Amino acid sequence: MKTLIGGAAAAVLGIIGLVVWWKPFLQLLAGAIPLGLLLGGALAIYLGFDELKDTWQSKESEELGASNAGEEEESVDKYKKEVEELKKEVKELRNEA
Repeated sequence: MKTLIGGAAAAVLGIIGLVVWWKPFLQLLAGAIPLGLLLGGALAIYLGFDELKDTWQSKESEELGASNAGEEEESVDKYKKEVEELKKEVKELRNEA
């Protein structure tokens, strides 16, 4: 209930303040809009450049990935063989116990 009364009082004071200080409010708004556009544009440029940089990095990693595909398959086969050998050892140890 306190929040409702406080919010209503703030809204009434805000409306009265806008009526009394209408011209200064418009001057503040006139100064804030170009600043907001400038900062928003700078943020958009930064995010666009960052996305472009990520695109370049992904293309480079795809090119490197294509050349390393054969090596990766060999290492996968090597690890599969190692896992099979370890499974055999575990079975042997269980049979001995």
